[in-house]
Amino acid sequence: MEVRNAMENERRGGEGAVRRFQRGRGKRFPPKPVELGKEYDVEVREVSKRGDGVARIQGLVTFIPNVKPGDRVRVRITRIGRKFAEAEVVSR
Repeated sequence: MEVRNAMENERRGGEGAVRRFQRGRGKRFPPKPVELGKEYDVEVREVSKRGDGVARIQGLVTFIPNVKPGDRVRVRITRIGRKFAEAEVVSR
């Protein structure tokens, strides 16, 4: 039985085979500085490729539709992704 397991292990790439399928799973994203539904005052700094305004809330990129660079707005977080958030304008 041990010989058979050893042969299967060699065929599959040894002990590294298990690690190969787990690559990337250990990468954790830090907790987000925003909460869904909460409101924040932000200044739009740039425009994304999609045409949305881009602001940063404690470093987290936040996309806001229908604004332009230089606008100071109050936004409500509508969606939180792994590396970004989306928001809607509450007041200008």
